[in-house]
Amino acid sequence: MSGELNYFVARSYEDNYKKYMNPPASRDICFNELFVDWDSDLVIVEGVFDAIVAGNSVPILGSSLRRDSRLIKRIVENDTPVYIALDADAEKKAAKIIRTMLKFDIELYKIDVRDCEDVGSLTKEEFARRKEKATFIDADSQLEELVMSI
Repeated sequence: MSGELNYFVARSYEDNYKKYMNPPASRDICFNELFVDWDSDLVIVEGVFDAIVAGNSVPILGSSLRRDSRLIKRIVENDTPVYIALDADAEKKAAKIIRTMLKFDIELYKIDVRDCEDVGSLTKEEFARRKEKATFIDADSQLEELVMSI
């Protein structure tokens, strides 16, 4: 938040058993918080390459987000509208994040990325088109989706 480094991600592009390396530090951070515009729409993505494509975004460095996380606190404090854009293989985890955020009455949208490898593989223009078509999510739509899946 103040511009001091508190986390980093290292990535190997070789055939290495460890593709990513993270520091032994708390993950309860808002990655790139210094550059987040809390007064604009915020996109939640999985990784840092996804965040480059998504614009005003925070990568959650995986696909989970705790209810008491710093990120959720900042979103609630600023009444920031949120777009969820997790990779297609993380649909169940995205649903869990959505349920958590709905408990805080966060204005929430879901971006459809089911037909692509991941958000980072899209162009910025294609991502912007998908964001424009995002689905508004509220408690009623979550209940309807749950009923339809039975």
